[in-house]
Formats: sequence, C-alpha cells, structure tokens
Amino acid sequence: MAQKRVGVIGFPVEHSLSPIMHNAAFAALGMRDWRYDAMSIPPDILRLGLREPMQHGYIGINVTVPHKEAIMQYVRADDTARAIGAVNTVDFRTGLGTNTDAAGLLSDLAANDIEIAGARVLVLGAGGAARAAAYGLARAGASVTIVNRTMKRAQRLAQELRESAGISGLRVMTLDEAADWGMSLIVNCTSAGLHPHITQSPWIFGLPFPTGVTVYDMVYRPANTALMQQCLAHGGRAIGGLGMLARQGAIAFELWTGVEPPIEVMMAALRSALAAKDEGK
Repeated sequence: MAQKRVGVIGFPVEHSLSPIMHNAAFAALGMRDWRYDAMSIPPDILRLGLREPMQHGYIGINVTVPHKEAIMQYVRADDTARAIGAVNTVDFRTGLGTNTDAAGLLSDLAANDIEIAGARVLVLGAGGAARAAAYGLARAGASVTIVNRTMKRAQRLAQELRESAGISGLRVMTLDEAADWGMSLIVNCTSAGLHPHITQSPWIFGLPFPTGVTVYDMVYRPANTALMQQCLAHGGRAIGGLGMLARQGAIAFELWTGVEPPIEVMMAALRSALAAKDEGK
C-alpha cells in the first residue's frame, strides 16, 4: 500500500498539534495509507527545503510561522491567500496555496450558533491572525472595528484590506472607544493570555463589557483565558480557540483527501494533547 503523505512546515515546528489531530482523523476513518508529518525548515533555506516534501511525493502541506508570507512567492496563491497576505495550506498537485484561517474561524462561530451577518464585531490585534479574522468577518457581512495597542498598525491593516480585498467600512478605534460601541462579538487575535503568560489580557481590567457580548479568544491554551474569565464575570459568553484550530485544519484535510474529517475526533485529540502538556508543564 503506497503511503500518502501530508504535513506541516515551520521553524520551529516540534510544538505543532497538527500531526496529532490529522493522524487521529486518519485513524478514525481507517485511512491507514495516510500520514501527517512535521518538518522543520529554517527561513533561510525555505525554497530548498520545499523540495524535500515535493520530491518525496507529499500531496500537500500546512504552513506555519515563520513561512506563511514567504511561501507565497513559491506557490500560486488564491484570492483568499492574497487578500490575507499569507498561505497556510498548499496542494502540491495543483501548486495552489490558500489560507484556511478565516474559514476556520467562521466555521467555528457558526458551530457555536453565532450569527455574523449584520453583527458588530471588535477584532483585537493587527497581526496576521487579525488580518484573517477581519477579512473573513467583513466578507461574511459583519461591521468590523479593529483595536490594537499601536493605532498606526491597526490603521495600516484596515487600509491594506481595503486595497487588497476591496473591504470598505472597517473602523479603527481605541479600546475605550470600542467598549462603548455596542458590539455583540469580540475576537481576540493577539497572543495575550497564551501559556505561560496566563494572567495577561488584551482587555483593560475593570473596563466594562457590552451587555450580552460574546468573546471568542483564538488562544486555546489555557482553555479558559484571562480575557474569557473577564467576560464571564461581566455576564457575557466566552469561547476558546480550539475549535478554530480544528476546523481550519479540517478544511485542509478535505482539500487534500476529498474526505470530510470527523471534527469531534480531531477536537478530542487536541484536548488530550493539551492536557498532557499541562500535566508536564
């Protein structure tokens, strides 16, 4: 039985949870001829490093930091990847590079019964994750406001999305201004609160949350971040980012295999892996 291989490239990449969730899905589906690997490729040899999976017959790869932007010069980026400015999934059969982050976020929001069309959404951050979120949310019909510690970065992100994706109507505010804006959803796209810095939050402590707001924190370790705890203490709803991780991976899985993966199996594998990490600290 010929081995069908996919994987993830990054530097470093040993921490990646992608092999765990993809291989769990392969096992659950009885796809014994499929395997997902992790490959560490330093930035200065990215072009050369890409030859290894291609020469070994890999069907496709995921791409994580620091290669998401640089790899765009070596693949045929689709409209979504160009608008977001990053590729996180490649299909070597077609040479196509895409980005599944925005779709993964929207999929998990839908799975949690969060209506996006017409919603007022606050995006915290102005990096790559925020760019994907703002793009996806705006395309889905949300009214999006971007808040970042550095106002100029937020303004630049809004301008770039207007130019690259034709998205108009993006607002940029300070956090104090945005807190009074009456949003129904806050999406944290920063690393604030990520293990081991679990006491950090992108939200000013003591600043009220809008009534009935939902916080979606892309951080998934810890499962209950400081931001989520703040929101819950103010009577809001809080959701962690593990579902987005699983669902953006599931989109890549289906692209490569033509098979819809079992999301709950992938989620269970991720939870188990994170629990093991927490036990080991």
